[in-house]
Amino acid sequence: MVLLLTPASVLSQSAPMMSEVNPSFFEGMRYRQVGPLQGGRVTAVTGVPSQPQTFYMGVASGGLWRTMDGGESWEPITDGQVPVGSSGAIAVADSDPDVIYFGTGSDGLRSNVSTGRGVYKTTDGGGTWSFAGLYNVGQIGALKIHPTDPNTVWVAANGDAFKPSTERGIYKTTDGGQTWRNTLFVSDSTGAMDVEIQPGNPSVVYAWMNRIERKPWTIISGSYEGGFYKSTDGGESFDHISDGLPNELIGKANMGVTDANPDRIYALVEAKPGGGLYRSDDAGQNWMLVNDEGAMIQRPFYYTTLGTDPTNADVVYTGAEGFWRSTDGGRTVTRMPTPHGDNHDIWVSPNDGNTMVQANDGGANVSYDGGQTWSTQYNQPTSEIYGIHLDDRFPYRLYAAQQDDGTHILSSVAEGGERNVDWWSGPGCETGPVVPHPTYPNIVYGSCKGQFVVQDRETGQSKPYWVGAQSLYGNASRDLILRFQRVSPMELSPHDPSVIYYGSQHLHRSRDMGVTWETMSPDLTAFPPHAQGASGEPITRDVTGEEFYSTLYAIQESPHQAGVIWTGANDGPFHITQDDGDSWQDITPPDLPEGGRVAWIDVSPHRQGSAYYAVYRYLLGDYSPYIYRTDDYGQTWSRLTTGDNGIPADWPTRVVREDPNREGLLYAGTEFGLFISFNNGGNWQPFHLNIGNLPINDIQVKNKDLVIATQGRAIWILDNVSALHQITPEVTVTESHLFAPKDGYRTSTAAHLLGPNIDYYLPTPASGTVTLDILDRAGVIVNSYNSAQPPRGGGGRGGGGFGRRGGGTPAPSVTTSAGFNRVVWNVRDTEGLPVPPGQYQVRMGVGGESQTQRFNVLIDPRVEAGGVTVADLREQYEHNKIMNAMVAEVDALIERVRAAQDSDDSNLQRRIAPIAEKLITAPIRYSSPGLRDHITYLQGMTSRVDMKIGRDAIARHEVLRAELDEITREASNILDSGN
Repeated sequence: MVLLLTPASVLSQSAPMMSEVNPSFFEGMRYRQVGPLQGGRVTAVTGVPSQPQTFYMGVASGGLWRTMDGGESWEPITDGQVPVGSSGAIAVADSDPDVIYFGTGSDGLRSNVSTGRGVYKTTDGGGTWSFAGLYNVGQIGALKIHPTDPNTVWVAANGDAFKPSTERGIYKTTDGGQTWRNTLFVSDSTGAMDVEIQPGNPSVVYAWMNRIERKPWTIISGSYEGGFYKSTDGGESFDHISDGLPNELIGKANMGVTDANPDRIYALVEAKPGGGLYRSDDAGQNWMLVNDEGAMIQRPFYYTTLGTDPTNADVVYTGAEGFWRSTDGGRTVTRMPTPHGDNHDIWVSPNDGNTMVQANDGGANVSYDGGQTWSTQYNQPTSEIYGIHLDDRFPYRLYAAQQDDGTHILSSVAEGGERNVDWWSGPGCETGPVVPHPTYPNIVYGSCKGQFVVQDRETGQSKPYWVGAQSLYGNASRDLILRFQRVSPMELSPHDPSVIYYGSQHLHRSRDMGVTWETMSPDLTAFPPHAQGASGEPITRDVTGEEFYSTLYAIQESPHQAGVIWTGANDGPFHITQDDGDSWQDITPPDLPEGGRVAWIDVSPHRQGSAYYAVYRYLLGDYSPYIYRTDDYGQTWSRLTTGDNGIPADWPTRVVREDPNREGLLYAGTEFGLFISFNNGGNWQPFHLNIGNLPINDIQVKNKDLVIATQGRAIWILDNVSALHQITPEVTVTESHLFAPKDGYRTSTAAHLLGPNIDYYLPTPASGTVTLDILDRAGVIVNSYNSAQPPRGGGGRGGGGFGRRGGGTPAPSVTTSAGFNRVVWNVRDTEGLPVPPGQYQVRMGVGGESQTQRFNVLIDPRVEAGGVTVADLREQYEHNKIMNAMVAEVDALIERVRAAQDSDDSNLQRRIAPIAEKLITAPIRYSSPGLRDHITYLQGMTSRVDMKIGRDAIARHEVLRAELDEITREASNILDSGN
């Protein structure tokens, strides 16, 4: 027998550094998706002509999804197989719908675009995926499959979005992706944005070539090369054709062909001069401008959306912020409502022009009536979340901004969630951040593209206190008085709840909720002159704050020392003040290349002078991971991501956090997933688990929960990571292990999450029974569970209404899987009664050995704040046990009485009848209640919620006790008389 009685809190603080933890310990751990349950940006969609309810959507940074019920539900189908989230293009083979090619790398190049990493292929309808080449082509704008040969595919590779590269242009494979040939190449800066095949004639291939490149300070879309190209030999060679098309500055374009007229081509073109919708009716030999409506080519680097109707050559769809439909070949357009603005793609069935799927910044939506009605987007948890802040409520709440959909306040126990029940709108807008006031729960700070606001949740009013009060849109960066990034950093002081920090190129501070601001630093950025102009060149100006370079991007005050503040800029420099802003030191690591973005700073919760910086430079074409640690206030630095210590050399890093309960336990978020380190960043190992390979924008640790913000899959929580705190070299993968449970709550809210978490590791699937005994402090068994039998005690019917929404929570189920297992105790005894808060023990038996750990059941803080004490709950428990026993007693008496009524002794029947009448309520509605119903009524009165027992309940129990004693005596006199 093994007896373990070391509290988890002690183990975690003294845990040793470990270069690696066997990943077997992680098997069975699962992140829980919190929400919000609403869609995020989708950049590509397609359907299956032979399966009218099957559609696919490529989420901008959230992988490939499928619906098989016309948009009623969606599921991700590339998780764990395609190690990249960014979606560029999808194609389903006409000749075999089980063959699908997925081109990664979104071609909507806004500032947070995630890079692609090639093409993936499935031949079993999405069940399994394999890499199909083109790892370095960056963003993929389009992908087309030969109509009769699924091994012949053309890819429009726009190339690396952030720097010149030779791996761009039109690529062709004839062996299903085993090999590729670059059949159209213009230059190392001009790639392919679109490729189309002439309907019915795959020998004719069309391509659009243009330059598009993103820098942290601008978006470059257009040049004097590129344009329309045509091949008549299956894409082996191409001719440049410009008759009727713009021929000066040529930018991004999208093309569309239609089965209804194979010689017709549409192109929505960014150009200067001459942008607009073009059409050719002779297979691209000659073109004419049919519509120059400016709204259709707004922000072309992000949109230029075009779709055609295969059943009607005159029907064409275009999209930007709005969405339009033309029925006369593009000459006139009418506005077409979609569930969300910012439109990116549309697919129309060749069998029915009314069946379509459309993509926008709110998700994907299906229509079967030509766009008059659409399927919902509130079934796609694919939002892009910039960052997370947390409050101290019970359960705690999450505050986050979602790209394209405002800000959210979510319950941490939401699982998908219901709007206005589990999640609510917050202040500010899509950029955030959103930060709760630490002491006034109805006050929430927000921001919208650099502009600070304060919201009163009671009144719903948001008061704008814009720092500097200058209009930001449209300005060149050099002309701004204060430069605020679209996502401006905001943090609160851990020492003074009235202090707010906010960042432009300076650090600002307010002590009165934003009414007044002081500037407490000089310019803390590099401010390179070449990066201070207006964004958008050489065709389309686009200044929304995304490209304001040379601003602060991260701020953190030390939790150990007031006035020690760390900052990081989006153009590289690290700074620190140790005297509350009187002086500042540049502490940028000398080996960090210039110009990177400091995404987040984490000041060590364990050590003064120690901090971690996460930096990425992929916006400059450098995909190396950069995480740094200092232990001496920035005088020296250690780079924790060398490319050969776990995080791959071409996986950019976005965030790093140290666990507050185990020193040196780090979590890192990269462009392609999560990592964990047990030795302060010396080594890293994957920790994606069930999230997949997605961009991780933020990580927080709260109450031993790991909270994750993703770019493309909303928010996730790994509930209770206390097992990670307890893994030591002595905990081996060859032996079963019971971890010290995290203390849990007796609560009516999400007891399946917040109750005591009993975690254990099994080296192999248990061949025998696994038992879990719950004991009180004295070692008396309270309840027992095992893997071979249904649990005793059930869910009960009261005592706080333990459940997900207030009903009875299921009794624990003991699992026997290899790896990590979790049982959440429902805090009930064998009678189904909730036990009072206090100290308990859990004893695990497996393979003839047993292990025991202590834990505490805690009172719900809200119950305690309402005036109920632990002593009250102990009294309630004892009272309820007495009432349960009383119900059992009266039921036993009734059983004896009914047996007498069913006997053949008529005299006994006559004599017992008055007793039965007093005990049992007649089966007539509103009959006078019998004694049993009086007893069960009182039982229910005190067992449904956490409460101090009312004195009337105690008095009533004494009355009923006397009545039951009296009628028992009367019944016994009759039943025991023998006649």
